[in-house]
Amino acid sequence: MEEPLIPVGLMSHTAHIRSHRKPRRSSASTTALRAGVATGVLSTLAVAAAAGTANASDAETTQTLALPALTADLTATIAQSAAATQQTAADYQLQAERDSAAAQAAKQAKADLAEAKQKAEAKRKAEAEAKRKAAAERATRSTERVTLTSTSASSGSSVSAPSSGSVATVIGFLKSQLGDAYVLGATGPNAWDCSSLVQAAFKQVGVDLPRVSQDQSMQGTDIPLSQIQVGDILYWGGKGSAYHVGVYIGNGQYLDAANPSKGVVIQDLSGYPASGAVRVL
Repeated sequence: MEEPLIPVGLMSHTAHIRSHRKPRRSSASTTALRAGVATGVLSTLAVAAAAGTANASDAETTQTLALPALTADLTATIAQSAAATQQTAADYQLQAERDSAAAQAAKQAKADLAEAKQKAEAKRKAEAEAKRKAAAERATRSTERVTLTSTSASSGSSVSAPSSGSVATVIGFLKSQLGDAYVLGATGPNAWDCSSLVQAAFKQVGVDLPRVSQDQSMQGTDIPLSQIQVGDILYWGGKGSAYHVGVYIGNGQYLDAANPSKGVVIQDLSGYPASGAVRVL
């Protein structure tokens, strides 16, 4: 289609100047252009989104793979730390118990040592006192026996008689049993056998003798029959195998639990001489 002609005289004085405006594109071109741009943008966004999704998927996969391993390592580390802490605490407690036990043992040992020293000192004093008493008793027995000179037709020897003290106590006890019965195995107070009577008499002064004649003949100091004194133990039979015992009371006489027919009596040595004698006082 041709453009209409404008008469020259009617043209504007600016008509010869080329318009500065850009010619408009047709609407179809613009639409197509816009559609292309939009499509490109959308494609770019789709690619970016796909890439982002892929990256996110990879990250998630990596995280999914990494987290269990990390969690396992952390759990193991925590468990090891807890075990180490518990073991350390147990070690401290054990050491504390050992220290306490050692301190207690040392304290007990110290107390035991002190007690042992006290007992040793007490024993030493007791032994010293026993020795002192024994010496005093020996001295007392020496003064208790008063030598009496007599011309006995039966023995013609000197005899001794008690004046006081332990020997006198033994003789006094024996005489107080005169007339009691003889019963084998009896131990008093109204019936005796020979060895139980002797044992009971010396027990009055703190001398513990064995129960039977054989053992009593082994006690004290052996004394020749020519030197016997009041209070000496006489025995019949062999030493260590004696079958009878009695106590010398002076003047050639002894007191014993003789037999079931006689009981406790005083007898003369001349009628039944002893085999030996021992002195325990």
